[in-house]
Amino acid sequence: MKVAVWDTYVTRKDGEIMHFDILAPDHIKDAEIIHTFGKDYLQYKQHENQPLTSRECRFCHIEQATPEIVEGISQKGYFIIEMQGCD
Repeated sequence: MKVAVWDTYVTRKDGEIMHFDILAPDHIKDAEIIHTFGKDYLQYKQHENQPLTSRECRFCHIEQATPEIVEGISQKGYFIIEMQGCD
């Protein structure tokens, strides 16, 4: 499965930066859908209502998904790779 990688930087409620990638099937090209995935993740991390727009989240590239990513996408529709400040 090919996935689109959306590079995302969101300011947390405490002012620190969260950097994470949103991975979704490459046929999803609507940024609003991707932003919805990011907002779902932010709510899960208790940083709901933080801005997440095209300013914070941008398409980066297409890559081949690993089995772990494919499994995550089959369960939620997307997969998050936490990079920085996501704890």
